[in-house]
Amino acid sequence: MSACIFCKIIKGEIPSFKLIETKFSYSFLDIQPTAEAHCLVIPKHHGAKLHNIPDEYLADILPVVKKLTKVLELDVNNTPEGEGYNVLQNNGRIAHQEVDHVHFHLIPKKDSKTGLGVEWPAQETNFEKLGQLHKQLQSRLAEYDEKL
Repeated sequence: MSACIFCKIIKGEIPSFKLIETKFSYSFLDIQPTAEAHCLVIPKHHGAKLHNIPDEYLADILPVVKKLTKVLELDVNNTPEGEGYNVLQNNGRIAHQEVDHVHFHLIPKKDSKTGLGVEWPAQETNFEKLGQLHKQLQSRLAEYDEKL
């Protein structure tokens, strides 16, 4: 944690272009943006992956992201073909996470050349296999809820 760049930013040991700070979250402009106004929103609790972060920190993050979309006027053009934005959160190196501290990117998408580009290698649907997976997951969810 003492070597974590985001923890150092939260503590003020490394400067940042801070946007919003709450009891649980910290947001700032990305210094290597994919688009103008690309920002990061991070929990003040250090954890490498989403499941490592307490719920109260996670519950604070999306309202901060929502506020930033309004401040950046990403909510103005609501047509399907108009401007948009991506909210991106990666977990683990194989999933393209570069910093081992949970963070959410808010990336404005004003045109096809800037912002996030995404590949989506969709698989053919096997409904029998999908139904079996569904049953397994429902069972696991029930077991998980019983433990709470």
